[in-house]
Amino acid sequence: MSFISAREHGAKPGSGGPASTQNEAIDRRERLRRLALETIDLSKDPYFMRNHLGQYECRLCLTLHTNEGNYLAHTQGKRHQQNLAKRAAREAAEKAAAPAPQKRAPIRRTVKIGRPGYRVTKQFDPNTQQRSLLFQIEYPEVEEHAKPRHRFMSAYEQRIETADKAFQYLIFAAEPYENISFKIPNTEVDRVEGKMFTHWDPDNKVFSLQFYFARPREHAMPGMPPQLPTSAGAPMPLPVVIPPPPVVSSQHGALALTGGPAPPPGLPPPPPPGSMGILSPAGLPQTAPPLGFTSPPGGGQVFPAPPPPFLK
Repeated sequence: MSFISAREHGAKPGSGGPASTQNEAIDRRERLRRLALETIDLSKDPYFMRNHLGQYECRLCLTLHTNEGNYLAHTQGKRHQQNLAKRAAREAAEKAAAPAPQKRAPIRRTVKIGRPGYRVTKQFDPNTQQRSLLFQIEYPEVEEHAKPRHRFMSAYEQRIETADKAFQYLIFAAEPYENISFKIPNTEVDRVEGKMFTHWDPDNKVFSLQFYFARPREHAMPGMPPQLPTSAGAPMPLPVVIPPPPVVSSQHGALALTGGPAPPPGLPPPPPPGSMGILSPAGLPQTAPPLGFTSPPGGGQVFPAPPPPFLK
């Protein structure tokens, strides 16, 4: 190649001529490898891996490389960059489709100063026949603008004692005091307005809680009249004494119940229900009635004596 032809192709005088496309690509990769070795730390690359054969792999593009420089040159190439863009787009789409995580309030780590003082008062309402409890918890060193809280907890939620379904727990909490709980009967709490209320006294630092237990449902026996509530101090109502049915005598000297069918002529009447009397037919000597029984005038059946009046 002459000097003039070399100048026409852009080569300098004295050089070996213009580089081919392959030589330019090799030179470009070598320069990129040297730059990458100076600026990129392979220990932080998530896609760089060395296999058991001593070769280097790109886990994103699934390619093999003989040395670290070759891998770094690959990371600067078109294929690796396109795969990075595709992966970033896919992760962005999956992140938008996934629900946003719920933000939880941070757990406060405060130094506990001990248990608060408390008073428990048992009460009974005679009008509604309900029992109630009044809790008064003292928090003299409670945090500023803090209000105590309470919660009813089942026996199966705690891990301190053996679970007993006959009891439940009432928990009070206020920072920086320790949580305290009370073991109360596992009875339904009456949450009707006026039956359960709380009060926080910011001046005396006393938290009050009062609630009533629901009245148990009474199951009356069939055939019995309903039990009406009585006022305190009033005597219980007396049972009603039903008098025995009236008895009338027939023309044959026998006795029959009022309202029942009359016996046929010549036959004695049947004994009344529940009667323990002895039928004494005519012509036979009558025996003395047993103790507690009376004979009606004119002979006939023997009926039990009426019961004595009910004694108050």
